[in-house]
Amino acid sequence: MFRGGGGPPCTPGPPRAPVEAALPPAPPRLVPPALTLGAGHTYAARLTPAGEATGPGWFPERWTLDGPEPYAVPLPLDRPEEAASDVLPLSDGRVLIRREVAAGRHTFSLLYPTGPGTGEVPLGALDCPELTLLPPSPDGMSAYALLPGKRSTGVWLVAGGAFGPEQVADVPGRCSGGVWLDREGRLLALDRQMPGGGPVKAVVVDLGRGGEVTPLLQIAPESNDRLLLADADSGLLLVRSDAPGHDRLGWGVLGSCLPVRFPECLRAPDETLTPFAVQPGQMLMPESCAVALRIDGAGGSWVGLWRPAGRRLHQFAAPGGWLAGSGFWTREGVLHLPYSQEDAPCAVALMEAPVDEPHPAVTTGTNASGATPPRGVCTPVPLGQAPLTGRIAPG
Repeated sequence: MFRGGGGPPCTPGPPRAPVEAALPPAPPRLVPPALTLGAGHTYAARLTPAGEATGPGWFPERWTLDGPEPYAVPLPLDRPEEAASDVLPLSDGRVLIRREVAAGRHTFSLLYPTGPGTGEVPLGALDCPELTLLPPSPDGMSAYALLPGKRSTGVWLVAGGAFGPEQVADVPGRCSGGVWLDREGRLLALDRQMPGGGPVKAVVVDLGRGGEVTPLLQIAPESNDRLLLADADSGLLLVRSDAPGHDRLGWGVLGSCLPVRFPECLRAPDETLTPFAVQPGQMLMPESCAVALRIDGAGGSWVGLWRPAGRRLHQFAAPGGWLAGSGFWTREGVLHLPYSQEDAPCAVALMEAPVDEPHPAVTTGTNASGATPPRGVCTPVPLGQAPLTGRIAPG
């Protein structure tokens, strides 16, 4: 296993046996994800068009974001990549790539720059009709994938193990999504639908206890309750649920006995709002966290900024060439938005969180985001079944 960005390759693990068959895979995508940010936001990675000189296809590119100026390092090999491939940066500068080399066969390799060329370390392969890489693990050196089967979903460690891909959990039901709840890469929240149908509910999988599963969201018995984003410092959770009658964005606090609230300012019938970044470092102060949202509408994509205590969605034009849906906050409340233009192929725009004017609190939990439910009574609430009794302490 490498400790730095280069060096001799490690011995790849043996290919694993085919896993349980799942539903037919979705059609291959034509455009890869815009950008994947690594743990700590030191590195990011994406697939960028190869251009006419190298023929059709894509090649991996690693972005370095922690210096005075961001810069990109191309990681091309002797063949272009497919748009259906995935790339994920590790904290040591290497980039994991997943390729589907044949129908239902997925291979994993680590790429790293070697002067004028690109080094590659094969990690092994998995045979399965459907596979989804999870967001980068908070530990920075591990990568996981979901493999849905007929009655359960396997969680596989595909990078960071000793002998190639290995299964670390088997979760009953069909799972999707994937949100890390801690800074150690142990508690993973997944959106699960049990075999035979029924509502989708977010659950927590404890990878440190053999994949033990506990409920996380239970807003109403028949509602679909999904977790979109979580912050380990404050415990703030961003959820999407149809418990109010149709899909709405809401927020709650991990381990709290207060109900999820659905702010009116995040209700946009003609637009799609997707949170993508939460301000870190707000210890035990979830209502003060700034949240960045991608807003998609008829006019394209732009940026929304919101705080639970602010009761207002601030909307801003995105920088030209924004890699839509990507970005991260500093502890001081500055949003970094990566973008790529012809004259600035690797750049980051900075945006400060606006100051919210104070508003008087109201008493309903489904209207304004500054709502304060009545005190003194702890009725059954969505986060009451969370596996933790308090908010997660930072690592």
